[in-house]
Amino acid sequence: MKILMVLTSHDQLGNTGNKTGFWLEEFAAPYYVFKDAGAEVTLVSPAGGHPPVDPKSDEPDAQTDDTERFRNDAEAQKALANTGRLSDVAADTFDAVFYPGGHGPLWDLAEDKTSIALIEAFAGSNKPHGFVCHGPGALRHVKSTDGQPLIQGRDVTGFTNSEEAAVGLTDVVPFLIEDEFQRLGARYAKAGDWQVHAVVDGQLITGQNPASSAAVAEKILKALA
Repeated sequence: MKILMVLTSHDQLGNTGNKTGFWLEEFAAPYYVFKDAGAEVTLVSPAGGHPPVDPKSDEPDAQTDDTERFRNDAEAQKALANTGRLSDVAADTFDAVFYPGGHGPLWDLAEDKTSIALIEAFAGSNKPHGFVCHGPGALRHVKSTDGQPLIQGRDVTGFTNSEEAAVGLTDVVPFLIEDEFQRLGARYAKAGDWQVHAVVDGQLITGQNPASSAAVAEKILKALA
């Protein structure tokens, strides 16, 4: 079982002068769900090398058992520090793909033609493709084989407008996932802020927020089984 994890390379939070990147919990929790199930996990990012960690996800109140496990896992840290290049991988060599969030993906992965083509390949091959929190933003320009948005008429979730407002970034992000998904004709669903919420529509699996990351990973494993 081979699973590809695609991380952002974008570290600038709009024009705020602050840093962003991927959210540590949203990487660590699924990583260990996959590893504990015996999967071979490959990490890539658009630029390769060490993807930027959102500094807020490094703060004490954002830590979980999985992030603590990661901090004590030299092998996992080495893997993260040496991600491959997104452009060097092909969907046909993996069984599933997973996109962690953090705000970074809204800027790079949402617009990255290589990422878009990769997701289209997983969808076209009917392989599980999972996304959590802001990771679903990578679906923004992904098309189905008929040329329509992949998420049109599909059940999906992602970081909510109210959660974005709660972190004070409504006017900073390039687009709001809830609004954009509804504009694209998706059946967007949400739970309460910060509650675990993962949605399955065929092989498309999405999670609402950091708390939902392990649930998405578990649903990917269920889809593979």
